[in-house]
Amino acid sequence: MAGSINKVIVLGNLGRDPEVRTAQDGSKIVSFSVATTESWKDKNSGERKDHTEWHRVVVFNPNLADICEKYLHKGSKVYLEGQLQTRKWQDKDGIEKYTTEVIIPRFKGEITLLDSRQSDNMDVSIAPTEQPINIDDDIPF
Repeated sequence: MAGSINKVIVLGNLGRDPEVRTAQDGSKIVSFSVATTESWKDKNSGERKDHTEWHRVVVFNPNLADICEKYLHKGSKVYLEGQLQTRKWQDKDGIEKYTTEVIIPRFKGEITLLDSRQSDNMDVSIAPTEQPINIDDDIPF
């Protein structure tokens, strides 16, 4: 198989309000954490068990960043599609650390707000390019 795919889908709830930063070029970057919970019944005890996983999400897409800043808050339910990215950084003591994040890139990605407090779900997707599509109106049918 030629090529590769890096795509992640997450459906969960925000653990706190989004954090908004400004990059050196002036663009907005929004980050937040989403919790997903897996539940099962223990075969031996019959007890219900849960495991919560936290996913750090970073939105570089300016349109989606605006929407996240305006409409997301702690507890919001979201569906998102992005890609995984691991980056290396140093803590205050100079120790190398690694973190894996779900990235919503500048020209791709999808976020659907599923908060039941809204009257309608808000589905926001960005096509891979923001170039206008030239449509030929002289189609012969």
